[in-house]
Amino acid sequence: MSQDYSKAIGTVDRGVLVGNELKDVKSGNVLTGSDTTEFFEKASVQKSDFEYFEGDETKFRRFVNSFKKAPGRENDQESLQDNNKHEKLKQTIRPRHVVMISLGTGIGTGLLVGTGKALYNGGPGGLAVGFFVMGTCVYCVIQAAGEMAVNYPALSGGFNAYPSFLVDPGFGFATAWLYCIQWLCVFPLELVTASITIKYWTTAINPDIFVAVFYLLIIVINFFGARGYAEAEFFFNTCKVLMIIGFFIVGILVNTGAAGNDGYIGAKYWREPGSFGGHTAIDHFKGVVSTLVNAAFSLGCSEFVALTAAEQANPRKSVPSAAKKMLYKVFVVFLGSVTLIGFLVPKNSSELMGSTDSSVHVSPYVIAVASHGVRVVPHFINAVILLSVLSVGNSAFYSSSRLLLSLAEQGYAPPVFKYIDRQGRPLMAMMVSITMGCLCFVAASPKEETVFIWLLAISGLSQLFTWTSICISHIRFRKALLVQGRGWDGLGFKAQTGVWGSYYSAVIMILTFIAQFWTCLIPMGSSKPNAESFFEGYLAFPIFVALYFGYKIYNKNWQLFIPAEKIDLDLHRKIFDADVLKQEDAEYRAKLRDSSMWHRIAALWC
Repeated sequence: MSQDYSKAIGTVDRGVLVGNELKDVKSGNVLTGSDTTEFFEKASVQKSDFEYFEGDETKFRRFVNSFKKAPGRENDQESLQDNNKHEKLKQTIRPRHVVMISLGTGIGTGLLVGTGKALYNGGPGGLAVGFFVMGTCVYCVIQAAGEMAVNYPALSGGFNAYPSFLVDPGFGFATAWLYCIQWLCVFPLELVTASITIKYWTTAINPDIFVAVFYLLIIVINFFGARGYAEAEFFFNTCKVLMIIGFFIVGILVNTGAAGNDGYIGAKYWREPGSFGGHTAIDHFKGVVSTLVNAAFSLGCSEFVALTAAEQANPRKSVPSAAKKMLYKVFVVFLGSVTLIGFLVPKNSSELMGSTDSSVHVSPYVIAVASHGVRVVPHFINAVILLSVLSVGNSAFYSSSRLLLSLAEQGYAPPVFKYIDRQGRPLMAMMVSITMGCLCFVAASPKEETVFIWLLAISGLSQLFTWTSICISHIRFRKALLVQGRGWDGLGFKAQTGVWGSYYSAVIMILTFIAQFWTCLIPMGSSKPNAESFFEGYLAFPIFVALYFGYKIYNKNWQLFIPAEKIDLDLHRKIFDADVLKQEDAEYRAKLRDSSMWHRIAALWC
């Protein structure tokens, strides 16, 4: 608050600006005459920095009134048409937040805890193959998502809205809702994981006590809005990145015999008990398939990198740069760390999730260090894993409420979820996230790990649906351009992997659905169908089918897909000037030619 403003307040005995009138706080009377003149002459405050509403006389009243609906949203449909990007949501995330969030995104339950079950089922070789295959798919998905984001920059709903007008409204509805359900499930999943992580230290205390503390902490953080979320994520992701760097160093030292008490390990565990799960060729294959869904869940949110890059000043350069960085992250951080895990942890370890030989299961990252006699370090790793789990839980709570708001704005959810309060919080949507979070209190149940597996299956398979929808939307977009004779010259950015990258990813993911169906129906080591195993690993698919056919029945629309010639290529789309794009490319190549060798190398690899 400026000094002049403070003096003005003192002049009128703590006046409050309500609408276009100045009122006295104590009496509530409208102030007139010289007092208001002096107030308006001296006060100089930007609306974004200082905003009073009627009844906001005290801090407590301002807190209570902050939950009231934000002004200017009385006509929600008009608000949607005027602004598809949720301007009422507080945009307080800073560049330092974005950098650290992008580095730490994905380092959570799937990678740090879920890989334990994937290693137990698939072995170190199967785990590496699963992450490699999904990593190549993710690169193509980012390229496709980047092309769509650059050409549809102001579309509400982002990549979840593409299928609705490029493929089929029913497909878009089912995909968007399943993605929202995924993040609603991830919130309690992370809290259940937190209780599993704490069991490394103690099993004497009821885990619901810890879960309740974490549950309330995440809710409180998110009630501070985007700024609270961003600051918490900055801290969490800094810890995660430092832990991964430290794990690489300690892991290599342990494997080579420079640390720990087991001497040189090398590829010992790849030979005995073996590099792939099971004892037959069929079980080896099933083990690899079982790692794919976990890899997909671990790599989830990668598509957001393309959306963030597309909103920068020069998306034609930032999108491919973001895709390259994501590729390095996938193959160094994810594939590198799970490969190192395979060298340090045998697939038959009793402490891995999935094993029935121990009542306490911990992260394979902790086992990798602790089982070889390294002290203290495992406790630090476990502590950071706990922070990582809370980080993803925090992101899931934040994302799920915003996704539900987006669904409401697209007409896919009840209008009540459009409610945004004065602090920019989608309050009604947050209530749904809070309610879903109560699933976390199964932590004290003996079926805790079963619930973990079910929630992980919904989340992992849902991620595959999202990626598949992005690729199919990209294929349909290119097909419509071709059929309608529009050409590609007006595209602000063209995926470097082309439409064939989308075909590759879509085919791999569809084959994964088929293989996962078989693996879940007839699990490893069995020759008979198992209903419990099927729903534990394939629950997301029946949900998708129910949403898809529910939409079709309700709207009585049985069209399988929108014909390419009828796709509206002008709706929501930003069409670029082909001549300007060619000139920009020529200028960039000329600038690159005249730059130093190091600059050219950086442009090639970064």
